[in-house]
Amino acid sequence: MTAVVEVRFKGNRLEYFNWSAGEAPPLVPHDPVIVEVERGQDLGRVSAIGDTALKKCARGCGGCALADVPNTVERQVLRRATSEDLRQAERLHGDEEEARRTARDRVRLHQLSMKVTDAEWQWDRRKLTLYFTAEQRVDFRALVRDLAAVFRTRIELRQIGAREEARRLSGIGRCGREYCSASWLPELRPVNLSVAKDQHLSLNPSQISGPCGRLLCCLHYEHEFYVQSRRRFPKEGKVLQTDVGLEKVLAIDIFRDRVTLRSEEQGTRVVDRERLEQELHRASGQPAPASSPLPPPPPAPAVPGPTPPGDSARRGRRRRKRPPRDGGPPAGA
Repeated sequence: MTAVVEVRFKGNRLEYFNWSAGEAPPLVPHDPVIVEVERGQDLGRVSAIGDTALKKCARGCGGCALADVPNTVERQVLRRATSEDLRQAERLHGDEEEARRTARDRVRLHQLSMKVTDAEWQWDRRKLTLYFTAEQRVDFRALVRDLAAVFRTRIELRQIGAREEARRLSGIGRCGREYCSASWLPELRPVNLSVAKDQHLSLNPSQISGPCGRLLCCLHYEHEFYVQSRRRFPKEGKVLQTDVGLEKVLAIDIFRDRVTLRSEEQGTRVVDRERLEQELHRASGQPAPASSPLPPPPPAPAVPGPTPPGDSARRGRRRRKRPPRDGGPPAGA
């Protein structure tokens, strides 16, 4: 019996492998393991196993069902890492900073507009991956040949975005904690300015942007709450007929459940949402319904029941009276 294992590498890079679940002792999170990669072997640490890894793998690929995940994961966890394997990995991590500096020097020598942000050695030293950022497409074929001659191994240059760069380098955000992208965030979703507008946040980029220069990832966390809460209120700028008369909605307060209104005769006033609903129904001549914290869910679609025999017979008789496709006389005429 095999189980799917999620293994984490440097820079929060995640990959999925198969593991023989019958072997003892079982794998647990943070266990170091040697895994099979494209060209050789690599060392990583277990971050999830079993059903948890299955769900995360299905969410990551987005195109397979949970039952098909074990068939899509082809590579294997070869063995547990020994103390000597861990010491070798530590030596490689110490060499990665020197490899990054060497790559930066070669980039300046080739006069390429790219920034090398990180370097990652494969555990068996058969591949060196260099991560870089660039504003536009870069022709780095000559650079790859130069680096391969220097390091005597396979070189892979991988372009990443600003969010991925912050995820790999990590750091402390304005909240005083490690970046969400580097600590726990499973995927980096794009954040647009409409998310900040829905929450009535300041549109000053310096206040809603992270260290990577992009909008904060945490703007997504409460966005759904704001969207659902604002559905209970009238839109700002709308003119309503209330007990006072025609009033315009100036602002809404979803936390205090209040609405700010203004009319030309009475000026500005603040009213509770429930009271405003009662005034709107009195103005329309309808009884006020019972208030609810959120709009009711849409009704479930009706399940069609068995067709009465009379209706089926009538439909059958109507079908028999229809003329044939060739334009001849009706059947039975």
